Amino acid sequence: MALWKEFVKGLWRENPVLVLLLGMCPTLAVTSNAVNALGMGMATVFVLLGCNAVISLVRNVVPKKIRIPCYIVVIATFVTIVDLFMQAYAPPALNTALGIFIPLIVVNCIVLGRAEAFASKNTMVKSLADGLGMGLGFTLALVALGGTREFISAGTLFSLKVITPWTTSFMLPSSSPGAFIILGLFLAGMNWLNIRKAAAKGETYTPPASLDCRHCSICDIGKIAESKGNEKAEEK
Repeated sequence: MALWKEFVKGLWRENPVLVLLLGMCPTLAVTSNAVNALGMGMATVFVLLGCNAVISLVRNVVPKKIRIPCYIVVIATFVTIVDLFMQAYAPPALNTALGIFIPLIVVNCIVLGRAEAFASKNTMVKSLADGLGMGLGFTLALVALGGTREFISAGTLFSLKVITPWTTSFMLPSSSPGAFIILGLFLAGMNWLNIRKAAAKGETYTPPASLDCRHCSICDIGKIAESKGNEKAEEK
């Protein structure tokens, strides 16, 4: 039951895109169609699973002061595997469309955030469940956004013509402003559903705070370095 909860939380209650607003760069950039969105999501799922498993295994071995650089090395390793695999086997059009966004998974706040907030504090099995849930939640959000943009833009879905008389593409949904508008509508719908669900229980809806900037400790490294620099300046 506990593993199931860790898995399903990423699909809806703590969806990385629709609730926690993480990974906005690939979310807006690669979701011009459903195929690109699915490819990006699957690549992220693989990286999340691999990183969560490895980091949970070495969490008691890595010194606390250098944990973030170590996590980044682990993430970069799995991202390199995905990148090389896609270059070898993925369709050229998909590989070209995703382009730089596959290597940029290294700095995706979803992956590093799960490593720091969950995998470094839990067992491998729980970390795998968490990574799979968060990865699939990210994928579902991307595919929903990409499919919506593609359908409104050209009447297609996964590059298949759904409305055959549709011959002239609507350019706004496939552009950057269209991505922001449609994502905003998705977020509004998600918040409305959560607020309505909470109201039915007589409660007030509060977005989960497990992965937002207020509760993430990654930036503490920069704050510590800055405070040390100020102390040295004051000594001089």
